[in-house]
Amino acid sequence: MSQPLVLGIETSCDETAIGIVKGRTLLANEIASSVQEHARFGGVVPEIASRAHLEAMIPSLDRALKSAKVSLRDIDAIAVTAGPGLVGALLVGTSTAAAIALALDKPLFGVNHLAAHISVDYLTHDKAIEPTIALLVSGGHSSILQINDITSSITSLGSTMDDAAGEAFDKIARDMGLGFPGGPAVDLEAKNGDSSAINFPRGLTQAEDWRTRPYDFSFSGLKTAVARYLESTPDYKRGDVAASFQEAIVDVLLQKSLAACTATGIQSLVIAGGVAANSRLRELAEQRCRDAGVLLRIPSPLLCTDNGAMVAALGSLMSSAGRPYSAIDLSASSSLAVTTVSV
Repeated sequence: MSQPLVLGIETSCDETAIGIVKGRTLLANEIASSVQEHARFGGVVPEIASRAHLEAMIPSLDRALKSAKVSLRDIDAIAVTAGPGLVGALLVGTSTAAAIALALDKPLFGVNHLAAHISVDYLTHDKAIEPTIALLVSGGHSSILQINDITSSITSLGSTMDDAAGEAFDKIARDMGLGFPGGPAVDLEAKNGDSSAINFPRGLTQAEDWRTRPYDFSFSGLKTAVARYLESTPDYKRGDVAASFQEAIVDVLLQKSLAACTATGIQSLVIAGGVAANSRLRELAEQRCRDAGVLLRIPSPLLCTDNGAMVAALGSLMSSAGRPYSAIDLSASSSLAVTTVSV
C-alpha cells in the first residue's frame, strides 16, 4: 500500500498525542499535555501521567479524526509507541491501539518512540536521505545513530553515559529557578545572555575520549560545574549562565555528530527529539553543517517534541515497506532499545 492512511498513538511520557497521516502527508496532529500537572513536582510523575492519558485519550482521538475529516473505519493501519517510556503510560496507548485494531480488524504496528522521532522528517521532506546520521536528543535520550533503513536497520554509534541533554536542561533550570520543563526556559533566558561569558566544560572531548568514545556523551560534569558556579557566585547573571550552559551542550552535540558524518562518509544529518526545538542548536547546526558541506534536516519545532504524527509516520513507512505486523497482545517495554524499530 503506497499511501496508507495510518493512525498514530503516542503516550510514552506526559503527552497524549494522536496523529493521522496519509503516506507522507500529515492530516492531523492532536496533543493533550499534562505538563502543568507535573510542574509543581519539578518533573514527570508516572502515576499522574498515566491517569492523564486515560482522561485525554478519547477526546484527543475524536479531535484528530475530525481534523483529518476521516472515520476510524477509513484507517488502514494503527501505529502505537510500544517503548521506551513510562510503562504505565505506554500501556494506555498500546491497550487503546490494540482495541481499535481488534475491533476494526486492522493491522497494528508497535513502534519505537526514538525511531519515530527520526521518522517525522519524512513528513516534511519529499526525498528520503538514507543512509543518514541522526542526532537524537530528548529528555531521556542523547544518541548518535546511523540510519540505513528507518524501518529495519538502525545502528547505535554512541549515546549518553549518564544524563541526557534534556535532563541536564531540566536540572539547571530547576537550580536557577526557571521552572519546568527546563529546555524552553533555558533557551528563552539564554537570549538575554552572553554564551562566551563562562567557559563551562565540554564532556568527553579530550584526546583520549575522542580515541576511545568518540560519539558518546556525558553531561553530569557540566551539571556539577554549573551548580558549583551558581553556589560560588551569588550575583551571577542568569542570562549569561543560561547561554554559556546551553552553548556547552550544543557545542558537544554538534562536534560529535559531525565527526560521525566524517568518519562514516555519510554527508547528511537529521536532528530529532525534544531538544531539537532548541533555537541555539538549530542555529549553530545550520552554520556548522553548511561549513562542513553536510545536508541538515530538522523537523519544525512542533514536530520535535512528542507527538502522534511521528508515530503515524513510522507506521506508514512500515506499512509501505511490507514490514511484519505486531501481535494484537503486544507488550510495552520501558527500556526498548533504539535499534529495535518495532515489536
